[in-house]
Amino acid sequence: MPIDNEQLVDAIWSAVRRVVRAIDLQSKQLVRDHKVTGPQLVTLRKIAQMGPISVTALAREVNLSQSTVTGILLRLEQQGLVKRERNDGDRRTVSSTITVKGAAVLKDTPRLLEDRFRRQLANMQEWEQTQMLATLQRIALMMEDDRIVDIPMISDDVSNPSFEQPNFIEEN
Repeated sequence: MPIDNEQLVDAIWSAVRRVVRAIDLQSKQLVRDHKVTGPQLVTLRKIAQMGPISVTALAREVNLSQSTVTGILLRLEQQGLVKRERNDGDRRTVSSTITVKGAAVLKDTPRLLEDRFRRQLANMQEWEQTQMLATLQRIALMMEDDRIVDIPMISDDVSNPSFEQPNFIEEN
């Protein structure tokens, strides 16, 4: 029996919700076990990978707004995971570097979901990987709202007593 359009849309939306839920659960585990959020961890990894980096360049690399990255950096600095310093050549530019404590957090923080995904993706044919990339880019574009300029999807302030990772999935 052929699937109707409404069933197809429901199945696609269910798959998107499963992805969001997996990311949500891992993010909650990161906060619980390592006191960093997903966005903080992504930012910390990028700083470790790129070395001293400006907020502008870092925001571009992690696909977040400059103000969101500035807030993340503030919290990472408060935890002693990064150090921010003014650039000697241009005092208006602030560069971020990872600290020894930040490197230790990266070493101790597992990349379970990402590593599993990368392993499974590596086992796919190149055409399947390309098709998946195109589909995911299209989904991301469909879900982005051009009117929203600077609202982070997930809060990264674990120091806030009212902090709680949002649960994006409502189980029926």
